[in-house]
Amino acid sequence: MHQCHVTKINMASSRRPLVCLRSGIWSLLLYSVYTHLKLVLAEEVDSCENLRLGQYPLTIINKDTQEPENCTGMTAWVECLPAPNISCRLSNGTEFRFSGEEVGFNKTIPCRNVSGYSYKVAVALSLFLGWLGADRFYLGYPALGLLKFCTVGFCGIGTLIDFILIAMQIVGPADGSNYIVDYYGARLTQLSITNQTYRKPHLSL
Repeated sequence: MHQCHVTKINMASSRRPLVCLRSGIWSLLLYSVYTHLKLVLAEEVDSCENLRLGQYPLTIINKDTQEPENCTGMTAWVECLPAPNISCRLSNGTEFRFSGEEVGFNKTIPCRNVSGYSYKVAVALSLFLGWLGADRFYLGYPALGLLKFCTVGFCGIGTLIDFILIAMQIVGPADGSNYIVDYYGARLTQLSITNQTYRKPHLSL
């Protein structure tokens, strides 16, 4: 009986190093995972300029021009305010937690040159008074407007063509500016092919 008791004590004492070894391995593994996740999260918010669009408020839009504030030369220099509880690294290297009222970074965004011609007004004039040339007068084409007025919109054909061209934003203001279109409205971008356009070579059969 005494011999069996000694054997049990020896077996228990031999298992202790194994338990300690397993605990050490698990602790090391969990610490490695924690360190890796911490590095990954730190890289995602490494710089405030790398924030996604949903992490800082949208640009302040001018109600009259429907373009970003300070729009000059087809670009606008805007201040970006990260959303509340967003943490990121400033340009000086310090990490900062924002409350939604501090400027995190500045950036340039594209904008359009407008001079007061409304897209909605141009389409409405072309639809209802196009046969009188009101749309062409409004856009700054008095000669074509007078011609449409004298010919009743080229017997209706010119009225239809002008309505399509204006609605598709192919015909714009005579001064070369863009229409005033809602910032989140139906804006169209014309694509053109020039000598600088990359052409993918065709594979010969």
